Amino acid sequence: MAVPIARPQWPSPSVGAGADTVAGVTTPTLRLERQCWKAGERVVVGIDEVGRGAWAGPVTVAAVVPAPEHLRGVRDSKQISRQNRPGVVADVREWAVAIGVGHASHEECDALGMTAALRTAAFRALGELSAQGYEPDRVILDGNHDYLGLGGRVTTVVKGDTSVLAVAAASCVAKVTRDEMMAAEAHQYPPYDFESNVGYPAPRHKVALAGYGPSAIHRRSWVFMEGLCWRGLPPPPGRLFA
Repeated sequence: MAVPIARPQWPSPSVGAGADTVAGVTTPTLRLERQCWKAGERVVVGIDEVGRGAWAGPVTVAAVVPAPEHLRGVRDSKQISRQNRPGVVADVREWAVAIGVGHASHEECDALGMTAALRTAAFRALGELSAQGYEPDRVILDGNHDYLGLGGRVTTVVKGDTSVLAVAAASCVAKVTRDEMMAAEAHQYPPYDFESNVGYPAPRHKVALAGYGPSAIHRRSWVFMEGLCWRGLPPPPGRLFA
């Protein structure tokens, strides 16, 4: 008779997932991942996204299968300077067992809505892991909402990017990947300063939108677009934020 695997007792999101704090700096750990491994969940995946609040460009999701050894220097991407992130991501790519990255375009963000766009990008990232031979037994997702809809296989952790190493690693991979994409597009849309703001709200970005209207890679269903100059191009029906 098969013996049921004892599932770990997931920590309450309100108390975190076992981060260490040294000299005021929160360092993510592998404590939650090790609980999963101990419970028999062999393939654990940390997932995080970037670009949810951007006005232009894709939303990007990274999925990281962590190695069993701790990796120093990885934190939530927002806690790492822009110039240092590529080096951290290089370390993550050396350390991780597997990495997948998926995107949902600005057009998909408009057409699908943000929750569905996140789900689309995440499943593309998971598809890259699957192509490498890794199907998740446990997905650790940053935040308090399971936008994947995978039910019992998902554990959500509020501020998981600051407490769970696999999620912090995913946040760095997603951030650097998307930033590089937006920087590569910047020369085609010089007024919007994408090389600096990577599609997020910023003073020069706002001024350019007021003067020129949206570019070809702006999300046209955002509410703030309603008051802009459209240059004769009507926005598509529907909007993400009412």
